[in-house]
Amino acid sequence: MDSRSPIRALQAEVVRLRDESWLLREELTLVKDYIHNLFQLQQLGRMLDSDTDVVGFLANVLSSSLYAVGARDGSLLLLDEDSEDLVFAVVQGEASERLQGYRLAQGEGIAGWVLEHGTPRVVPDVRLDPDFSPAVDQEIGFQTRTMTCVPLLDGERRLGVIEAINKTSDRVFTEGDLDFLMVLAAMVSQLLLQAEKVMEQESGDG
Repeated sequence: MDSRSPIRALQAEVVRLRDESWLLREELTLVKDYIHNLFQLQQLGRMLDSDTDVVGFLANVLSSSLYAVGARDGSLLLLDEDSEDLVFAVVQGEASERLQGYRLAQGEGIAGWVLEHGTPRVVPDVRLDPDFSPAVDQEIGFQTRTMTCVPLLDGERRLGVIEAINKTSDRVFTEGDLDFLMVLAAMVSQLLLQAEKVMEQESGDG
């Protein structure tokens, strides 16, 4: 037996604990950033006026939220209540320029299903999901592998969805990730409603 093996085992354990500690610190930082962004989102709703760059702010919030759940790409899609299309309003990641303004027909894909049913989804492998539509991937030259999608709602009224695409390191999204995005979706919905009220007031005053 190698007399040095206990020392090597101890060294390996030290390295493991050090790596684990680093990961925990990184996760704590992500959670703090996420909570800070949610707080900022809440504060923005109270100070919203016609000059507020809502889309720009939501882009920043979406970016940090995707990072918090370990996603490479994601989008905030809003419902066009006239056409019933879902419109990619805020897009982060590889396909951001190609997807901006892209439209999904009513009920199309997993995002359409989530909006129609008002129910969040975690999809470990989109290729095995009958609701997945490959049309967007084919159109923009992208590959969706895994995703989670949550609805933006005001009671029974449908506003849109938030989706996170392709977890890093080829992992799948968790229920914890879904919970994160559900909290975000609730606050984004309130901000959108507040922005709508501001626009209506400005229009009425004009």
